[in-house]
This record gives sequence, structure tokens and C-alpha cells, in this order.
Amino acid sequence: MVAPPAARANALHPGAWWVWALGLGVAASRTTHPLLLGLLVAVAGYVVAARRTEAPWARAYGAFVKIALVVLGVRLVFAVLLGSPIPGTHVLFTLPEVPLPDWAQGVRIGGRVTLEGLVFALYDGVRLAALLLCVGAANALANPSRLLKSLPGALYEVGVAVVVAMTFAPNLIADVRRLRAARRLRGRPDRGLRGVLQVGLPVLEGALERSVALAAAMDARGYGRTADVPVRVRRLTAALTLGGLLGVCAGAYGLLGADGAGYALPVLATGLAAALGGLWLGGRRTVRTRYRPDGWGARAWLVAGSGAAVAVALVGWGTLGGAAAEALHPGVVPLTAPELPLWPAAAILLGLLPALVAPAPPRTAPGRGAAGDTAAGRDVTDVAKEASGS
Repeated sequence: MVAPPAARANALHPGAWWVWALGLGVAASRTTHPLLLGLLVAVAGYVVAARRTEAPWARAYGAFVKIALVVLGVRLVFAVLLGSPIPGTHVLFTLPEVPLPDWAQGVRIGGRVTLEGLVFALYDGVRLAALLLCVGAANALANPSRLLKSLPGALYEVGVAVVVAMTFAPNLIADVRRLRAARRLRGRPDRGLRGVLQVGLPVLEGALERSVALAAAMDARGYGRTADVPVRVRRLTAALTLGGLLGVCAGAYGLLGADGAGYALPVLATGLAAALGGLWLGGRRTVRTRYRPDGWGARAWLVAGSGAAVAVALVGWGTLGGAAAEALHPGVVPLTAPELPLWPAAAILLGLLPALVAPAPPRTAPGRGAAGDTAAGRDVTDVAKEASGS
């Protein structure tokens, strides 16, 4: 199946990107192997580079990379300052230790810093960074306004708030870049405290103007109007939704944990069914229609299925026990070089499928997004249209 150029008729459902990214995230949560985690990050980064558009929200992946590096650095600093629960024999250096009271037993500040403790903290930090990059990949690939249109009617009010929050940071970054470029063209400094102050005020003014325009556009399109629903239906909707979400959380926790594989799938399936029923009933109070809804076609199934296959493969490999489970969590005591397990690595490579089957976005000039979407200027109108269902 050769990927065609992206167009409105063959646009990939944004939910498929989130399912794919969450599958990679589940796989990352099941291992601390640095080579496997690096392979997951490489797969996510390659797909983002091959299939993201030029829209402002698609440029947020670089920010997630920086955040992941900061998280990794903070994890290592904490391991140095606060110590590690992993005993070690290879002492790198010793910091002055701060005496603590008796009620703080088990906690220390300073002391010995061992190579084994740093390696353990590095493995844990790489896993956290990989999870962040998987979420960043979904943010860079899935159009937030189209994702809002695909949400159930019961969630569209919450979805509007989430989409507005998600599009605020990319639009802010685009404004900062535009203003800094304008200052450089005029020969004025764009760095230092003076540059930050002179750029920050116009950015704040633009954010306020965008908020006022968004509020006016949403009000003009009738956002917030609801239909009359009987009290019994509202109570049943709340009970099903709340109980279903609790079941989904309990089932997901069981899947991610080591001891919950027996009950996790039934609880997850029951909770998911109850939550979907509650969302279907909750949609009755929303007066909303969809204009040209996104379809879930064969390519969306392949993209979502590739991420789910990676998650199932890593979870299944970890449940085998013995040497198979130990291969996903290389030991640090004694300290040995991690060996790459071939079958989990081959399963992770399934996550590259979206780079082959997802429609290829057109490369447009700066300031224009894919398929004719403008950059920051039209996001306010797009969000308002999706909020009202037009």
C-alpha cells in the first residue's frame, strides 16, 4: 500500500495517531532497557519527521525533546544529591552528607555516589523521556481541531478547553519567532532582558486579542447551548461515565503493573463498555452536528494497529517470565552491558508502519499549514467552528 499525497478526502483520522503514540508509550513503560527505549524514540522521531505538517502545532515536537532532556537531567541530579536505592560498589565520588533527624530515616542528602546508582537513574530517566516523546509525537501529528470534531458529543465542551490549551503554546511560539525575526530585520536586539521585554509585551497583547476573537467566534456559533434531557437520563449518564472511567483506570493500571494481568483485561473491557454507553447517552444533551466527519479507514486501522501491536508485543514478552522478562529490565548489580533482545526490537520496528501507509503531507511555504491551513491566524476560527459542530 503506497502512501498517497495528503488531501481532504484521504485525511487520516487524528485518533489513529493517538492510538499509535499511546501504544508506543505503553511499550516504553514496560521496559527500562536503554537500547529498546532508544529504538522507540527513534521510531517515533522518524514517523514525526516523515509525516508531520507545517502547521504551528506540528512544531511542538522540538519542545517535547527539550522537556525530555530536562527530565533526564533532573533525574540524574536527584540521584546524585539524594542518593539511589540501588547499592553499588563502584564509588565515583563522595559528597558532604547533611545530617537529618531520626524521623527522616531512609532519606539522605549527599553521601556516596556510585556508578550503579547513576546507571539505574539513567535507565529510569530514559523511560520517562521516552514516554514524553511518545506524547509529543501524538501532539505533532494529530490535528487538534479535527480531533475535537471527532470527540463524542458529551465531551465536546471539555474537548474545546483542551484544544484551546494545546494550541496556545504553539501559537505563542509562532508569535515569538515572528516578532524576533521582525526585530532582527530592523536591526534591533532580540536577546537579553531588553529583547525579552520588548518581545513579550506584543506576544501578550496578541494572546489577549486571540482570546477575545475566540470567545466572540464561539458565541456567534452558539457554543454552550444544550438540549433538555430527563433527570433519570442525566443520572444514569453520570453513573455509567464515572464507573466506566474508574474501570478503565483500574484495568490500565493492572496492564501496566506486574501482578494485574489476570483481572486487567475484563475490568478494562467492562469499564470501556460502560464509559462508551455513558458518553453515548451524554451526547443527547448536545445540540451539535458534524460537517464532513473524518472517517476511520483502512490506513487509520493500520496506523493504530501498528502502535497497538508494539504494546501487545512488549506486554506479552514481559509476561513470559524468566530470561524473557529480565531482558526488558537489564540489571545494574552487578553492572553489565545491556544486550539487545531481538524479538522485542523487531516488534518495536512495527511502529514504523505509519511512515509508509499514512498520507504524505505536502511541503508548503513557511506560514502555511498542510492542505491549505494557515498558521496561527486561522486557528481561532477553526476551533470555534469545531466547537459549534459546523
